Amino acid sequence: MAQVNLQNVNKIYRSGRTEVHAVQDLNLEINNGEFVALLGPSGCGKTSTLRMIVGLEEISSGDINFNGKRVNELEPQHRNVAMAFETYALYPNFTIEENLAFPLEVRGVPEDERRRKARDIAEILKLTSILDQRPGALSGGQQQRVSLGRALIRDPSVFILDEVMSHIDAHLKFQMLFDLKAIHRDLGKTMVYVTHDQVEALALADRVAVMSNAKLQQVGTRNELYNAPANVFVADFIGEPPTNFFQAEVSDNGGGLALKTKDGALVFHLTEHRAGKIRALGGRDFIVGIRPQNLRLKDSEGKSSAHTGSDVHDITASILINEYLGERSILTFANGDTKFRALVPPETRAAPGEAVTLGYRPEDVMVFDAQTEALID
Repeated sequence: MAQVNLQNVNKIYRSGRTEVHAVQDLNLEINNGEFVALLGPSGCGKTSTLRMIVGLEEISSGDINFNGKRVNELEPQHRNVAMAFETYALYPNFTIEENLAFPLEVRGVPEDERRRKARDIAEILKLTSILDQRPGALSGGQQQRVSLGRALIRDPSVFILDEVMSHIDAHLKFQMLFDLKAIHRDLGKTMVYVTHDQVEALALADRVAVMSNAKLQQVGTRNELYNAPANVFVADFIGEPPTNFFQAEVSDNGGGLALKTKDGALVFHLTEHRAGKIRALGGRDFIVGIRPQNLRLKDSEGKSSAHTGSDVHDITASILINEYLGERSILTFANGDTKFRALVPPETRAAPGEAVTLGYRPEDVMVFDAQTEALID
């Protein structure tokens, strides 16, 4: 295992007079045996970061350390890092056992030891019954597990997975998520998982490093990212359906402080703690964020089964769209020109044009500075 530490790491690609700053001042510590996901949209810098950790890309500036040892100048083969990719890259004329054992054969490991280690890895990955087959006879999920096994058999200090589920269908992906979590638990390897899919990252990782525009936006557990996103980008990128955002300004609401949307259509009440922070900032503009899961329809008696206690506030709106998704429904609402969404049980009866009341709790209202887009917490 290894502790991986990136200190002020930058990657700049140069072509003629053009410079692309792909990774900017990245500071990230990955603990021994930890499973960390690098998450972000295409072009955010996560793959460049991965390649610098492995040694496939030269670092423009900064340091990468494994267990406190600087590895900037070490070639990939001397870093003891193994990789698995979205493409399986298996040898079609080799059996599965031969594919698994090939990295050890290249190293000159005796045949008996190669076979023993290949079978040990096959048992962990549930490949024992297909060791005599060739890749062409395997499903996509099986081929991906062979690819993982071929990387794991090297006993790396750091194991890196680059978009390994991109070519797997939804059913197999669910199984692979379970398998990868079990592999990490059994082997205790330091693992770095690169993906653009938040579901994969949140399901697998101990912590998730969210990147955007070449910069690290936030590192945290799934609960930290979901409940206390550092900025608007993280709040928008983490969570499905995406967070509702409203441009808002301070409203003096009967002696208390609240935020109302720019068109005056909606008013959001705040916790005392957050209201105090807003008062201290003065008369700025703000962005209100509230997740669709935290807006709950009220019945004809004004009750919401999901919200308990007396500190629940109302907003009114008309239903525009009811998206039935089987296990849930997503309702889209409008109040004037303001549109937003809520997540409701699938049996909810809601017709377009119907006027409804929704409840929310002040603690579920997130507030961001309109200029910096940073969370005010």
